[in-house]
Amino acid sequence: MRAFFRARGYLEVETPYAVPVPGEEVHLRPARLAEPLDGPEGRRRFLHTSPEFAMKRLLAAGAGPIFQLARVWRLGDESPLHAPEFTLLEWYRPGFGLDDLIEETFALLRATLPPEVSWGGRSNRLDAYERLSVPEAFARHAGVDLLAHLDDRDALAAAAGITPRPAETWQDVFFRILIERIEPELGRTRPTFLTHWPRSEAALARLDPADPRLALRFELFVCGIELANAFVELTDAEEQRRRFLADRALRARLYGDEGWPLDEDFLAALPAMPEAAGIALGFDRLALLATGAPHIRDVMWL
Repeated sequence: MRAFFRARGYLEVETPYAVPVPGEEVHLRPARLAEPLDGPEGRRRFLHTSPEFAMKRLLAAGAGPIFQLARVWRLGDESPLHAPEFTLLEWYRPGFGLDDLIEETFALLRATLPPEVSWGGRSNRLDAYERLSVPEAFARHAGVDLLAHLDDRDALAAAAGITPRPAETWQDVFFRILIERIEPELGRTRPTFLTHWPRSEAALARLDPADPRLALRFELFVCGIELANAFVELTDAEEQRRRFLADRALRARLYGDEGWPLDEDFLAALPAMPEAAGIALGFDRLALLATGAPHIRDVMWL
């Protein structure tokens, strides 16, 4: 893997794991350190859920193409595909768009995996991939015109033939359809890149100039496993601040106030960041596919 990136001109970097701002994803639970690292009056630190903010600051400082194999922490129950502590591969390339990143990600799969991989009763050949937008996936696998029902929970539920639960939001119904009807159909016989997500589901991504209802984001599925999440990166600091504040309000409503500040260093760096695309890929899940191991703990040390 390192040879793949070095041959393409990437620099390997390492950023801090203990940070004052662990991320802004609404549903990710970070691990908090019991004591500040810089004395009793110092800032509280968390173990980061991703090196994304730090790596984008490096892009803004002129680092060029960069990658990192980072240890990250996301609290939650262990499962065959999730461990609370795991390795995340992230890479960013200035000048890349969505198409460029899809091609490079597929090239990485072909360079690091066998020609055919199997997991959970599914096999994927790596001689070709499927590309499908989220609206196309909703139409094909759920019979729903997603763009006709953006932000209308009841209309989206009715179109899918489901009954919304009392506390469910539009996003909750969207993900219920996605998880129950669409994701089981992805990565069945070949890798699937699921592109162009609703703008509300891509807080760090640039909007699609051709249709600003959608964002330039993709997820990658192989053998039914969600392997990677990617964006064409947003560089508008004020727009990013608005999205962060909206996500923080939702997180506070759902889980209470987690108590970390906005990452002002990250927001200050955004205007200097070049146009770029970036991706986070679960390294342990890649190892799972490479070996056919049944559980993620089988490919992790100790």
